[in-house]
Amino acid sequence: MIIPYRHVETPFDFNADEWADFGEILNEAKRYLSQYQPDGFTIGWNVGSAGGQHVFHAHLHIICRYRNDLSGGRGLRDFVLR
Repeated sequence: MIIPYRHVETPFDFNADEWADFGEILNEAKRYLSQYQPDGFTIGWNVGSAGGQHVFHAHLHIICRYRNDLSGGRGLRDFVLR
C-alpha cells in the first residue's frame, strides 16, 4: 500500500507534484516487489464508501499477482473475495 504524506481523502485531491511523486514511488514499489518475481500486478484505488473506501485517507493498493494463484488472471474483486 502506498500512502501520501499529506492527508487527502481521495486521489482526486492530489496536486500535480503529488501525482508526480506517486508515479516515482509506484515505480520504486514495483522495483522492490519484483524480487518476488510476480507475473503481474493489480494496482487500485478505493474512492468513497460506495467504491469500497473504508479508511478516508487516499492510499494505493499494489498487489503482486501470480499465474498459479486461484484468482490468477482475474481482477481485484475476485482476488479479494477468495
